[in-house]
Amino acid sequence: MATASRNPPEGSYSPTFVEMLRRLITAAGQSRSAKTVEVFGWLILIEGALVLFVPHLVASVLQIPPLEEQGANYFRLVGLLVGGLGILYIVSGRLNARGFVFASMLDRPLVPLAMAILWYWGILPGPLAFIFSVQDFAGFLWTLMTWRGEQQAIATN
Repeated sequence: MATASRNPPEGSYSPTFVEMLRRLITAAGQSRSAKTVEVFGWLILIEGALVLFVPHLVASVLQIPPLEEQGANYFRLVGLLVGGLGILYIVSGRLNARGFVFASMLDRPLVPLAMAILWYWGILPGPLAFIFSVQDFAGFLWTLMTWRGEQQAIATN
């Protein structure tokens, strides 16, 4: 019976859990475009936490009609999901996950379209759809410009 080798195939390297945690703490080798993804993640993590813990305050700031208890709980659920997405962005940025940086540039420009559709159908209030649209698209532009700058720097070297 053949046993599986504990060594990765030649030419590939798989860091250990401890090494990944160390990279997460130090952000070793983080590119500028990955830093934009991390900062965007911190922003949406904070927003998610605010929605989770003070939904009525957030609703009043966004000029959303007062939330009934069930509505506040659904709003909290959205905050939890947004916060989880923020953590994903933070970790991917800290670990310089280039594939995730690229994927975020495909995903974030679609947010304004999705928000417009949800607003048009009356699913989301205008101020909420607008703030998410502006935030995601601005974050996309920041990452795109930074990524293109990095690509140009590589091409000229």
